[in-house]
Amino acid sequence: MLIKEYRICMPLTTEEYRVGQLYTISKHSHQESEKGEGVEVVKNEPHEDPVHGPGQFTEKRVHLSSKLPSWARAVTPRIFYITEKAWNYYPYTITADGHSLQCSFLPKFSIYIETKYEDNCGDSENIFRSDKILGDHEVTFLDIAFDEIPERYYRSLEDPRFFSSAKTGRGPLREGWRQHTKPIMCSYKLVSVKFEVWGLQTRVEQFVHKVIRDILLIGHRQAFAWVDEWCGMTMEEVRRYERETQEATNELIGLVAPTISVSEVGQPTATHSAPASAPS
Repeated sequence: MLIKEYRICMPLTTEEYRVGQLYTISKHSHQESEKGEGVEVVKNEPHEDPVHGPGQFTEKRVHLSSKLPSWARAVTPRIFYITEKAWNYYPYTITADGHSLQCSFLPKFSIYIETKYEDNCGDSENIFRSDKILGDHEVTFLDIAFDEIPERYYRSLEDPRFFSSAKTGRGPLREGWRQHTKPIMCSYKLVSVKFEVWGLQTRVEQFVHKVIRDILLIGHRQAFAWVDEWCGMTMEEVRRYERETQEATNELIGLVAPTISVSEVGQPTATHSAPASAPS
């Protein structure tokens, strides 16, 4: 198992990002849903947890066939998807509890992600006090302005080095922006990737972490670059936008029927540590 902690700062507050995150995930998923691939929402409903309180449960099918590298396409079906399950108790989120990202034809592959959001510049140490962590794990800071993303995903209008928000007056972001920008918040993400196949374990786990790193950077860059679109929206308004966008996205995904089933698991038990009070 390869465990890494990613810390991604944003020139926002955690309350602002709560709306921005939902808006960004919905818009990005719809943009990516072409030719029957992308993110299909199966469930999106309120969920109550005895420890974390009220939250939102989502189940999504992530269609990936054309986005895999050539070596991975050679050993996977032509059309398949994985199931992502998330329990959002903002500012704490569980994604892929247990084996809910486990593909039926890859029984020894799983991903587990815990996320906590705080209003700081990423300087909270030992924020994840979990029995799942054995020994030290690598901590990586991701800079939404100056860390590179794959060229095919680069958009100049979404580059924080050049973007300036008309509504908030924030941006563009300069070198060292994390040390002097206000407001500022940080997404702390503890990511565990496990692929227990001899000869492939290291290669696959490192590849998955690279994909997750790129996804995190792209998503957070877009959340900031689209701030003038979602700034001022209430939770009711962003939830309505989320439902409308999901319906349109599911129609696009439905053009190609999936052929691979994915294993199902129950909801997580209330044993995870969390702050007083999400998608990945």
